[in-house]
Amino acid sequence: MPAVSQKGSKMPESPIRKLVPFAEMAYKNKKTVYHLNIGQPDIKSPQIAMDAVTHHSLEILAYTRSEGSEPYREKIAAYYNRNNIMVGAKDIVVTTGGSEALLFAMGTIADQGDEIIIPEPFYANYNGFATASGVTIVPVISKIEDNFALPPILEFEKLITPKTKAILICNPGNPTGYLYSKEELETLAAIVKKHDLFLIADEVYREFVYDGLKHVSILELEGMAQNGIIIDSVSKRYSMCGARIGCLVSQNNDVIKTALKFAQARLSPPTFAQIASEAALNTPQSYFDEVIDEYKDRRDTLVTLLEEIPGVKVGHPKGAFYCIAELPVKDSDAFAQWLLESFDVDGETVMVAPAAGFYSSPGVGKNQIRIAYVLQKESLIKAVNILKVALQEYND
Repeated sequence: MPAVSQKGSKMPESPIRKLVPFAEMAYKNKKTVYHLNIGQPDIKSPQIAMDAVTHHSLEILAYTRSEGSEPYREKIAAYYNRNNIMVGAKDIVVTTGGSEALLFAMGTIADQGDEIIIPEPFYANYNGFATASGVTIVPVISKIEDNFALPPILEFEKLITPKTKAILICNPGNPTGYLYSKEELETLAAIVKKHDLFLIADEVYREFVYDGLKHVSILELEGMAQNGIIIDSVSKRYSMCGARIGCLVSQNNDVIKTALKFAQARLSPPTFAQIASEAALNTPQSYFDEVIDEYKDRRDTLVTLLEEIPGVKVGHPKGAFYCIAELPVKDSDAFAQWLLESFDVDGETVMVAPAAGFYSSPGVGKNQIRIAYVLQKESLIKAVNILKVALQEYND
């Protein structure tokens, strides 16, 4: 029998999606499942974006430019300029989601066996993108006791080798909700410039910042033009996950020219999705104000309820819409599967994302889960109450 590739065999399963068969079985057994496992916002996409596709005037659904349409890139640049990120259309490559932007970034800066340092826990698909790109992730652990703050810079220095090409962060963080301060970012900027590395910042949750804090982009920092790469996406900002439109942004001409070659190899990003995404840039600030108020209320409710459960420890997110909770269980994978297979409260149960898949260090995060607070507040309250009962029964 022909064998699949070693690379394919090593591709990790998604900790977010691998439990789907058990959820489907729960549905067949007539259970209601509250999904705390996946960051699919329940907020409506901007109507202006939907209308742009409905009322298009295209007669041919043709290829667009490999780097994305020029009018769209110009509008993205204007959006960044309003956020004190001074880039132009030439500094942007439109991608099929932030996922492709990450793949392009890794392909652009790293060769087989090269290393990228990432504070963990991190977005689980970084593991998959690295495996697909032949890149080795070198983790530096951030701890729930420190609310997942940036580890001491000395910990990064210890890990830098001749194979190190970049440091990658997500800000605000998925899965932690941690928001890096300007001082933390300046520390990272100093180390990448000192060692001639790239700093890649996944900034897809830029708009979702709470408690009067402000998001700072790495391209706002002085002297980062050659070292900084931004990964961005419309998925979460406009609740348009299915559009699959993102972008890679850099003022480093060599990075953009190289990323463009990867973009040319896949021809072009989808036309209708670009139309919707361009229109979404006209979304009024009131949309974000309402969304941020809603998420902050959900966060406060979630954290308060979780902290009332005996034995549960919770990170306090300052951005995005995720948190990490440490549970009084040995194996959150087994617990998550048990929730779907063997447990319910009056026909209702919850689906969570085991957090071990958000680490690359073996054995770390085994008693943690990631929760996405993308449910209506009433459903969120029900879900946490079910989780409380489940932990009591599981540990009896």
